Amino acid sequence: MPPMNAASMRGSQRVVHLDYDFLQRLFMILGLLALGFSPLARDPVAFCVGAILPYILLRIINCPGMPVAVVYLVIWQWAQTFARVLQTFPDGEALGAGLFGPNVERAYWYMLASVLVLALCMRLTLGRLPPPTAKDRLAHAHWQPRDLVVLYFGTLVLSVLVRFSGIATGALEQPISALLYVKTLVLFLLFANVLTTKQGGNYALVAILIETITGFTGILSDFKAVFIFLALAAVAVRIRWTFAMGMGAVVWGVVLISLALFWTSVKMEYRQIATGTDDSQAVTASLGDRLGYLGSRALSPGEIDWNKASYLLLVRFAYVDIFGSVITVQEASREGAFMRQWADGLSHVLQPRFLFPNKAPLSDSEVYVRLAKGDPTEEVRAGTSISVGYMAENFVDLGFPGMLFGIAAIGLAVGTVYRFFMTRKIPVMVREGTLLVLVYSIGRDGVEISLPKILGAFIMSTIVYLMLVKFAYPRVLAWLDRPPGGRTTAMRGPRASATRAA
Repeated sequence: MPPMNAASMRGSQRVVHLDYDFLQRLFMILGLLALGFSPLARDPVAFCVGAILPYILLRIINCPGMPVAVVYLVIWQWAQTFARVLQTFPDGEALGAGLFGPNVERAYWYMLASVLVLALCMRLTLGRLPPPTAKDRLAHAHWQPRDLVVLYFGTLVLSVLVRFSGIATGALEQPISALLYVKTLVLFLLFANVLTTKQGGNYALVAILIETITGFTGILSDFKAVFIFLALAAVAVRIRWTFAMGMGAVVWGVVLISLALFWTSVKMEYRQIATGTDDSQAVTASLGDRLGYLGSRALSPGEIDWNKASYLLLVRFAYVDIFGSVITVQEASREGAFMRQWADGLSHVLQPRFLFPNKAPLSDSEVYVRLAKGDPTEEVRAGTSISVGYMAENFVDLGFPGMLFGIAAIGLAVGTVYRFFMTRKIPVMVREGTLLVLVYSIGRDGVEISLPKILGAFIMSTIVYLMLVKFAYPRVLAWLDRPPGGRTTAMRGPRASATRAA
């Protein structure tokens, strides 16, 4: 039986699993429903094509050995693009009729085409991976969740020490940042273990609460990450889909959206309190002051304008308008330097800071001003930077459809490296978690990430995790795999059943 099939037969009972087939059918249904709403859209064709594209993307990447992180890679970037069509409903104007001009519609189509190219590259590089056996798929089931929690707290302490020591600056910033993503791997393994064995749910809940709270304490707020890792772990282990699981998914979605709306409503004031200024990302306020402000706002939800927050969240998530501005500016006066964005990106990456200590830091806002002639004042006042995104940078260098060759170059390069890690002789879920780390390191910000940051994060993460796979993974896996007699308690219940099945 192919391991990625959404349904299997157990006697006369049909068992549905959360996997690629399930997601493919889900997006097909959503796409068909969108067809019924298309007459209400300002851009019916753009709305229909955008709504059905995730089904096409899932059809492309639905292969027996495809890692689940690829779902995040393509669907997240599709969502950031399609959100711009949804924005036309509250705006009451078509894609090309807004403040950023008629080229926004072109940018929308170019971005959809780019996401499609990424999916094709993933299929080309990862499509022939052999499906894991049932034994390989359940190799993580005999691990103890408390051991994984020990690993999680170890990575958590490491991240705190790095943050307060200041070591992750200068020449060590990129390798240390790549190393800290190991917490993503541990969280994924913890969730996969708990979802498979149905034990240790309290550990998973503690980790979710810690990640949610700590995610709000910075100025960029990455609280959403833990929810993404949990969802991808559920797909990776092919959890059985039941009514209770469906209700749990609804709760998961409501909590995530509510947190996102809350953050949208408070982030401007919170960042000013956290940094004490309008033009810095350096946190100066104490943790108590920051949590106190967030707590007071959370205890008074009636003071939040939820409608305004919903619209601002939609506008912030949709990332097409800036690309439209880039098209307008570049076609009016295209830059003279050939392939400047790629040249700058490669030059920055190939000049490591420990050899070139005077290398200028990356400035997304500077590139935004140069390519889009935009005013980043609001973003700077909010203590953040603004980027035109790697798709727009490829357009500046290569135009359309030439930009798709730049997108394909990125997709084929990362896909080839992903294939290498997916063929290592380590447990399947460790491979899946490692791929999640590598994908998240370049895809966390979706289409917003700049070309130099993609190249830098990709190269450094690859180097760091090659070393971890070679030297650290064997020791950690040996510790996790130690026999039950080496622990204070033996396996029992569903955990033992899962191991015997393996």
